[in-house]
Formats: sequence, structure tokens, C-alpha cells
Amino acid sequence: MKKRITDWLLLNVVPFSASLIIRVLYRFNRIEHFGGEHLQACRRQNKGVIYVCWHDQLLLMVKSVSSHGAKILISSSKDGEIIARTMRYFGQEAVRGSSTRGGIAAMREMIALAKGSADLAITPDGPKGPRHQVKPGVVQLAKLSGRSILPIAFACSRGHRFNSWDRFLLPFLFGRGVFVIGVPLEYEHGEEPEHFRRRLTEAMAETCQQAREYIEGYGLSAV
Repeated sequence: MKKRITDWLLLNVVPFSASLIIRVLYRFNRIEHFGGEHLQACRRQNKGVIYVCWHDQLLLMVKSVSSHGAKILISSSKDGEIIARTMRYFGQEAVRGSSTRGGIAAMREMIALAKGSADLAITPDGPKGPRHQVKPGVVQLAKLSGRSILPIAFACSRGHRFNSWDRFLLPFLFGRGVFVIGVPLEYEHGEEPEHFRRRLTEAMAETCQQAREYIEGYGLSAV
């Protein structure tokens, strides 16, 4: 009985509370957005994109771009269910699966969705790492869908890094934050998967560095 009550609270109260926390953190930080021209260039091609960000920067990422109805690849775990329910408060839908559970079916669904107009989103190092290492799933998705990959990074001046595998970032109130959209990447015809994986890793590292530099440009340190 106690477990049922706990599960109900986790799945019904926590997502709503998390959505409020996200909105409050976004509202009470001075947050700027850079790189929007890259998204607009993709929009002019009249096709959806695939957003990628590192798992540690995930908390506020739903506020990074206006993409109502995006489909986000989220783990099939209980933690993933909490995240999926939280995302619904922002008009985002989940595709459930990961590299360790339900991954093949989830990837097939993502590839099928790529034939439509909805944007897709994935954390290439989720759900359990290794940290900042691109896994094969996003590489295959880029190859088979033909969509542009848009790396997005977030950095802030005030926050806490948890002692988790990804060093998850929790921004504090009343600081500065920046979202940076990087240069889009496309899987080139005849390209080896490992070569694209390295290109994407380098692009994400560059986008993260740009986000940190924007914060440092204000004379602050990025968390």
C-alpha cells in the first residue's frame, strides 16, 4: 500500500511540481538565446530537425526553442516516466526507450516520425552515460532520416552540479543563463558512422564552449 501511494505521488505530483520549478527557474534567471539563425535556416527547408543536448543540461532544455509537439526520446524507466509526464506540461510528447531497454522499437518509431513534420529530440549520452559520449542511436537516426542535427547547449552562472554520472546541472535563481544552438550537421552520403559520431561530438563540445564563453563574457564563471 505504501509503495502504491509513493508511486502515485511520483507519477502525478512530481511531474507537475517539476514543471513549475522549470518555469520558475526560467522566469527568475536572465536567460538569453543565441544561434537562432541556424534553426531558421533549417526551417526554410520545410522539414523537421533533430535537437541534441547532453544529459546534464536537460532540466531547462524544454525552454530552449519554441517547438510545440516535439517528440523526445526518453528512457522506459520509472524516472523516464516522470520526465515524460513533465514534458507533457510543455506540449512535448515522449517516445519511450533507450540503449538498454526498448531501444530498437523506440528507434524505429523515431525514424517513422522523421517522415512527418514534428521535430525530434534526443540526449546522445543518455540515459546512463558515459558522460558526453555520443552513442550509435543518434548516428543511425541522422543517417536514416536525412534530417539536420542541431546541437544545443546551456550554461549558467549560478547552480549546483550533482555527484551523478552526468554531473547533472541544477541552475539556481537570479543568475545568468544562455542557450546556444550550434551549426546544423547532416549525415553525408557515403560517410562512415564513426566519422559522423566524431563530427557530432566535436560540434557539441564547440557549442558547449560557446555557451560558457557567453557567460564568461559577463565576467562570470560558468557552473
